[in-house]
Amino acid sequence: MTATPRSRLLLKLDAEFEAAARAGEQRRAQVLRAQRAMLLARQGDLPAAREELTHLHQAAFASPHPELGAWLHLAEGLMTYYTDFGTAAIERLQRALSLAQVAGAREAQVLALAYLAMLHMVNHRFDALGHSLERGLALATEDDLQARARLYLVIAMTLHHADDAEGAAPWYAKARACATAAGDDAALSALLHNNTQFRVAAVRRAALQGRAPALAGLLPGVQSMDNFDHALGMHALTQVNPLLRAQVLVVTGAYAEALQLFEAHLPHALATGLERMGSSMLADTAWCRAQLGQHEAALAQARESELEIDPRCDTDDQAATHSRLAQVFSHLQLSDDAQRHGALAQQRWSDFAAEQARWREVVRAALEKGH
Repeated sequence: MTATPRSRLLLKLDAEFEAAARAGEQRRAQVLRAQRAMLLARQGDLPAAREELTHLHQAAFASPHPELGAWLHLAEGLMTYYTDFGTAAIERLQRALSLAQVAGAREAQVLALAYLAMLHMVNHRFDALGHSLERGLALATEDDLQARARLYLVIAMTLHHADDAEGAAPWYAKARACATAAGDDAALSALLHNNTQFRVAAVRRAALQGRAPALAGLLPGVQSMDNFDHALGMHALTQVNPLLRAQVLVVTGAYAEALQLFEAHLPHALATGLERMGSSMLADTAWCRAQLGQHEAALAQARESELEIDPRCDTDDQAATHSRLAQVFSHLQLSDDAQRHGALAQQRWSDFAAEQARWREVVRAALEKGH
């Protein structure tokens, strides 16, 4: 097994695998190899992760064991998530949790709960998020650095999304400390990405709602994600970076540059699992075209954005779409359309504020019960 010197945790797993193999600890070696596949998936090296998993599935078929099955389902769940960013990974992770419980594999249980919490947060499953956080926090020990880094990151993400950046800050710090201690560079990359994404989302909300956006240091922050990922060979989340930069550029009024990024990167993102962002990104693209005098194209893109609005997508994305479309139609002097979207935006922003209050309550309850 080979490893890149850029990944500290990968080096550690390789060393432990070789030691287990020399000692004849076959099952331990297989578990470590499954953990390695998980890490490769988190780093975005999906072909290498698939190669590892294919070998392990063959071994598990010949000699099944619930602990190895748990780690395989964990790895497959993360492979599924980083392939399409959808909800199909949840079933895999739930299966991993069940097998880990049967095997008494506490480490796999905690990691399954941590990643389930992340997916429940992303998919707005309030009760399931609270349950996974509570159980994960209660089960995690000081040695569970990777799981605690992920649990703390989910807490930080949830509070940040709930407009409590001050409350999120210490949890980002806790997540960073655990990830650093574990040598988990993929977790550090995820932390940078999520912190920046929620900062961009807050700036975008402020601009769309007529409030002053906190832009200081935001574009350099997006660039720092690119630099970190490039230095450490991370690929899992890099497709999001250009779109984050484009969103910031729209807020700053750099419409031509933002439009270039949307044209270059949005089609691929929408085809690879980020459809829920489609309507709001298309509305931003229409706004850029309107501001650049491309009125016919702006109208066509705005109508496309209307068709892409999905009531199942995130409430804040729906609100952002309606707010931006109201601006586009107003600019194009289509007052009836502008008023209709303005009214819809006001309702969805109100709904989102109620969701934010619910997020804060879920975290508070989980911390009280899990700690």
